[in-house]
Amino acid sequence: MENGIEVKKCGVKFDPPCIVVSYEKDGKLRRRSMPLRNFTKNSDIDRAAEELLKNPRHSKYVHCLPKSQLERLITIISDKMKGMSLEASLARNAELDKLDPEEDLNKVDPETLTRKKAVMEGTFEKNRVKPGDQGFEYDKEVSFDDAVESCEWDDASEDESF
Repeated sequence: MENGIEVKKCGVKFDPPCIVVSYEKDGKLRRRSMPLRNFTKNSDIDRAAEELLKNPRHSKYVHCLPKSQLERLITIISDKMKGMSLEASLARNAELDKLDPEEDLNKVDPETLTRKKAVMEGTFEKNRVKPGDQGFEYDKEVSFDDAVESCEWDDASEDESF
């Protein structure tokens, strides 16, 4: 809860493109629509999210949402503008939010990379143990039982000169 605002749910409106937040303040349920001005199907999603976060009229509402969720909502609007069905957009968003350790993130488009990084950041923050948390241990040392794997590039012959 920030500024006495507790976000209950959020969603999108397609015409005109808006982020809609239902929130509770002072015991009353209220709704806020925040238009995405000059937003087109080719607009940068990260930039649109940043504009909402910086807008003095909307920032107190969108700061209550994780940035990844805000970007997901804007992506749904963008997908709809590109002609994608809501169901297909939701499925695509669910796929973007999955982390596959075998996926080569060097070969993905910038939008996918941004989303994957946001998911990783969220997972890190959720699992992070900070001073004052139960189980926090300063300067923890872990032994890996000398389980060292060799790699072919480690086996360079000593005859090679640099």
